[in-house]
Amino acid sequence: MKVARALVSVSDKKDLEPFVRGLTDMGIEVISTGGTAKFLKDAGLPITGISEVTGLPEIMDGRVKTLHPNIHGGILADRSKPAHLQAIADLGIKPIDLVVVNLYPFEATVAVRGVSEEDAIENIDIGGPTMMRAAAKNFSGVAIVTDPADYTPVLEELQANGGELAYETRRDLAAKAFQHTSHYDSAISNWFSQTEGEFPKHIMLDLSKVQGLRYGENPHQRAAWYSTVSAADQAGSLEQLHGQAMSFNNLLDLDACRRCLDEFTLPCSVVVKHNNPCGVAVAETATVAYEKALSCDPVSAFGGVIAINRVVDEELARLLSTNFVEVLWAPGYTAEALDILTIKKDIRILTGQINRDTCGSMDMKRVYNGMLVQDWDCEVDQRDNMEVVTTRHPSEEEWGDLLFAWRVAKHTKSNAIILAKDLMTIGVGAGQMSRVDSANLAVSRSRFPLAGSVVASDAYFPFPDALEVAINAGATAVIHPGGSKRDDLSRELAESRGMAMVITGRRHFRH
Repeated sequence: MKVARALVSVSDKKDLEPFVRGLTDMGIEVISTGGTAKFLKDAGLPITGISEVTGLPEIMDGRVKTLHPNIHGGILADRSKPAHLQAIADLGIKPIDLVVVNLYPFEATVAVRGVSEEDAIENIDIGGPTMMRAAAKNFSGVAIVTDPADYTPVLEELQANGGELAYETRRDLAAKAFQHTSHYDSAISNWFSQTEGEFPKHIMLDLSKVQGLRYGENPHQRAAWYSTVSAADQAGSLEQLHGQAMSFNNLLDLDACRRCLDEFTLPCSVVVKHNNPCGVAVAETATVAYEKALSCDPVSAFGGVIAINRVVDEELARLLSTNFVEVLWAPGYTAEALDILTIKKDIRILTGQINRDTCGSMDMKRVYNGMLVQDWDCEVDQRDNMEVVTTRHPSEEEWGDLLFAWRVAKHTKSNAIILAKDLMTIGVGAGQMSRVDSANLAVSRSRFPLAGSVVASDAYFPFPDALEVAINAGATAVIHPGGSKRDDLSRELAESRGMAMVITGRRHFRH
């Protein structure tokens, strides 16, 4: 297919002028619209205005300019069918061989807080997607370019082949165009769906492949990593600085690690293994926080995923380098720290923005033939909304540990029991089928004296047995949601043993 005539109509004019100049230098006629035509004419390029082709002015503030048979007949005529070519010839319509289009910035418009519905509607492109789809449908005879990144390779191929583009190139560009219009329509559909209520009737998922993965949770499972295209989710992006490519399990564990880290603004370190925290601590410095988090369960932390919410300096890097760390995430690293950490080729070092704004998105879990959708469990429970139900109230030190343990419990697989003291986890019981087993696990795995510790339970105590395990081990205060028919039994046990009990009124299961 040789290109003799091109239509150019773009919102994003990045890198456009040299591309079009290259087309005109090859003798290709360029038709253009509105602001694009003015931009190119101001650059001194010979441009045919769209009105010269349609015989009509652009009308309705530019809403109608390319929606005309002289445009779409030229794009959609099947070059392999003589009847199509005769039809456009009889009407005086000239073929269009190359369409260069990108769309009104709808997503950027609606991403602005407080944008009016009128502004959003005016940024829904009609002519652009219509031309994209028409050209992509007819890729056997027309090339469609939607991405400025494709300008250079398309121009180079045209120049190298006497103005021709290969079938494979046209097909690849068509696939990219349909992906682009699908994404665009998804963004518009989801914006409209927001007015339907908390959970719309239809949800359009738009995911972009980041990279293929060696395998999934197990070597016999294929896997790939996709990211949400929505601009609202880009705050959670990752940048890898060192090490092998991230695996499926690395990504799962890092997500769990960062979500727990997001609970805290003071210097904090989280160590995760198999999607559960095996050590979390808050301290005066990131180095001390890491030392305390690691000390909770150094055996489980071997080969773990670690997230730290402060820049890693030389001192902290030296500590980290003495252990086998599978993945490390922090908002930044000093040059000296990176020199120390990158000596080990196996450690995966990542950075990125701290993201505490997932509450506006939805948590989705696949099930057979569908998806379960819920809000993220991301709101922080406030002390003022909690109730002390025992005669003894927690001391201020106990309150600090209780609130800390409560936040960690939210990120631990149910049934979850967290023992904490001095703003660090000292015992973690996770993922057990009974709450008393989780309590026994937290106590038995602890490496610290438990006298004066506090205990957090992600859900109520159905029986007092799990609470009794913690009391017998030395816990002096407990926090849990309440709501059991037998709450009085647990409260009476706490009262009889001098324990302070706090009821939050909110459960934090994590399956």
